[in-house]
Amino acid sequence: MNYLRIVGKGPLAGEITVQGSKNAALPILAGCLVGEGTCLIENCPRIRDVEDTLFILNRLGVRTKRSGTAVSVDASGIENISVCGPQAERIRSSVLFLGALLGRMGEVLIPLPGGCAIGSRPIDLHLEVMEALGARVFVEKERIHACASNLRGCRVRLRVPSVGATENGILAAVCADGETVIENAAREPEVEELCRFLVLRGAKILRTPDGTLHIWGKQPLSSTCFSLQPDRIVAGTYLCAAACCGGQIRIRNLPFREMEVPIEILRTMGLGVDFDGNIRAELPLKGMLQLTTGPYPGFPTDLQPLLLAALCTARGQSEIHETVFDNRFMTARQLRRMGAHIEVRGNRAAITGVAFLHGETVFAPDLRGGAALVCAALGAKGETVLGGYEYIARGYENICRDLKSLGADINLTEGVTDI
Repeated sequence: MNYLRIVGKGPLAGEITVQGSKNAALPILAGCLVGEGTCLIENCPRIRDVEDTLFILNRLGVRTKRSGTAVSVDASGIENISVCGPQAERIRSSVLFLGALLGRMGEVLIPLPGGCAIGSRPIDLHLEVMEALGARVFVEKERIHACASNLRGCRVRLRVPSVGATENGILAAVCADGETVIENAAREPEVEELCRFLVLRGAKILRTPDGTLHIWGKQPLSSTCFSLQPDRIVAGTYLCAAACCGGQIRIRNLPFREMEVPIEILRTMGLGVDFDGNIRAELPLKGMLQLTTGPYPGFPTDLQPLLLAALCTARGQSEIHETVFDNRFMTARQLRRMGAHIEVRGNRAAITGVAFLHGETVFAPDLRGGAALVCAALGAKGETVLGGYEYIARGYENICRDLKSLGADINLTEGVTDI
């Protein structure tokens, strides 16, 4: 097991560049399947979820090649409709091959999706969209089988603005006959990235002011070159790191406009953040927040564990109401081991700020929870040993490298510990 050793040593200082967006890279890589030709994806992060996705593409007969942060994907010769193997089973984004392969090949087999255990994450909305487009869907013991001789445009309204169901619907709809209308579609920046990528390829997609998506299918698609935007959740991680241990840092490519709500929340706590990515944190910050997570443009659930860590040492009492996932406070138990005062009742957490946290042996419960524990450990007194690094590697290229550039004392150790 790989684990991190982190010693809290005071304020951070320095500059950092944020990697490309994980949550945009995964649907866009799936989007390479919906037409022939070679697509070049630039600023594509070197993270485990992306490498697993490239492995899946290779097994489908797609030719991929990475050169630094650029990945070329030639989907001209797809040979397989079955998405299988441990790589497909452990990442939730494998479900995005449902819409892409169904649209391109007319049939697909995918495993029931994996990912972090952060609560109920049903895929019924994905299947309903495919059925509305004319597919027959069979949920078998450990996999999903979908087929359609010819997808046809439809009008569908999502019961909730699911990001994954919206992306799957877009991927299938660009291959369907006629116009598809998706009402109550997700508005996350990563959904917009997927639309821009497909439009560059030749797709015809329009979002109206009320958020409804219109997709006109069967447009000729061509090769393209596309550069991913910086990862807003990774950027938020480093904002919260500063909020946990203070200091002055600069995030050179901070995606400010896509992060207006979390930045405003952190500003309310006393964190200085400007449009150019200059961050100033003088501790202790102020708590006294009542925050509810929600779909974009609301506060992102992916940043909730990071903010939870920052609030542990903020003055006063705060409350977080989690509305997206039903098991996203698992990080609280680990933070309590470090001295945090957090009371969880259902989907709400009450946090009373303490003067400081202390180093402890803890375990990452999931991807963002692991990053939150890293941030907490940076501001804690003493040494923290953090297991479960494999979760963190799913979404962060090299969190040790990045934080060391800001002066953090953090090291990855390969081996076995008693965590």
